[in-house]
Amino acid sequence: MQNAIQSSVSGPKPATLRTPDVSGCAAVGDTEEETRQNFQDALSAHFEAMKEVGEPIPQPDTSVDYVEVAA
Repeated sequence: MQNAIQSSVSGPKPATLRTPDVSGCAAVGDTEEETRQNFQDALSAHFEAMKEVGEPIPQPDTSVDYVEVAA
């Protein structure tokens, strides 16, 4: 299953990652690669916890697109 991810940068760390399709799940790291791996691990653990309590796993329904504007 693929989920869209959002990245936000603040301070010296590269990013915080989250997905709009799964509330309450996010990850950070010291590098982009580490942040992505941490997010994959967090999302897997989040889904396992949802299964354990009988909650349905949300299906991804976010689409991503960009528009260009003059800066």
